[in-house]
Amino acid sequence: MNFKVKTYNAIAETGLSLLKDSDFEISENLEAPDAMILRSYKLTNNDIESSIKAIARAGAGVNNVPVDYCSDQGIVVFNTPGANANAVKEIVLAGLLLSSRGIYSGANYINDIQGVDQGDLKGHIEQGKKSFKGRELKDGVLGVIGMGAIGSKVADMGVMLGMEVIGYDPAISVEAAWKLPNMVSRRDNLEDVFKESDYLTLHIPAIEETKNLVNKDLLQNAKEGLKLINFARDEIVNSKDVIDALKSGKLGGYVTDFADLALIERAKTMGDVIILPHIGASTRQAEENCSIMAAEQLKDFLENGNIINSVNFPELVEPRKSKFRITLSNNNIAGMIGQITTILAENNLNILNMINKSKGEIAYNVIDTDSEPSNAVEEGLMKLEGVINVRVIKDE
Repeated sequence: MNFKVKTYNAIAETGLSLLKDSDFEISENLEAPDAMILRSYKLTNNDIESSIKAIARAGAGVNNVPVDYCSDQGIVVFNTPGANANAVKEIVLAGLLLSSRGIYSGANYINDIQGVDQGDLKGHIEQGKKSFKGRELKDGVLGVIGMGAIGSKVADMGVMLGMEVIGYDPAISVEAAWKLPNMVSRRDNLEDVFKESDYLTLHIPAIEETKNLVNKDLLQNAKEGLKLINFARDEIVNSKDVIDALKSGKLGGYVTDFADLALIERAKTMGDVIILPHIGASTRQAEENCSIMAAEQLKDFLENGNIINSVNFPELVEPRKSKFRITLSNNNIAGMIGQITTILAENNLNILNMINKSKGEIAYNVIDTDSEPSNAVEEGLMKLEGVINVRVIKDE
């Protein structure tokens, strides 16, 4: 089956080669593509052609993809949770050290030295280094907000550094909970984590519920001198409230991967803000891991209709029982399965296997049949009220 996949951004060749090896057509310029794969490109509704069946985001966050619109159109949106987790974990370690020790300001001090003779340099440095005394991470309290793929790795790292680690995640999965070291203590609310932590790192998605989550009300009850680290998303932190908390001394420092003009101005004039250019997941290994995962998910979906790591569709992975497969997405309402099977029976199609899963307002069905579904079957299914889309997959 020759599918066409349109790419945005520079996607690592390690993943794209998996699709090319299966005779997929890959290009930035394609007419009527079957799918898209992208990194940080801000996708709009107008970018999404009617031929699109799936979109893969080579990364964890999908705030650059119009997920609600895709759901309405029956388009599966994939992400790659965990593929860049180690890269982000390592830069969080850098953030912890930058916030704890005078590394950044100390380096700037050295680089700004002028008019000092070589013979006087050592004494000059020894005199100045008194301003950059920090504290060790060991025995500090590390708060982790969000205990998913990245947060659990950060928590484990904190334990290995000899820190007391506390975490909060109301939606933690059983699988993620099992990965946590037993030394990590869970808290029942955000306020307690802010009150108890010396360092706090954020690992939650940017959704409507988390917008400006870190704000004046939360910060005013934080532990005095808290060091806040944000390599998650800029939308979850209110920068103005962070700057006010820095000015009052409530926050002792802010390390982030997301710039805005007010933060940049603060960083220029004070040493309590360090801003990086969104490089948390910018490693060769992370980009390759994300590319491979995204490509594998797209390939299995386009060829078999299987879904894993989708943010808007239910997970459904089912081995093919036949050369012929129907996939159908519909509004999650009662009576749909009966209507679907009636259409198949009326067209003398024998069902070898049928699986139905739902996620929120969307239901997804995979049906293997013993013979090829006719156009009449596809048209009949599409006419059912509540059906969003229908695909017929067959081996050539």
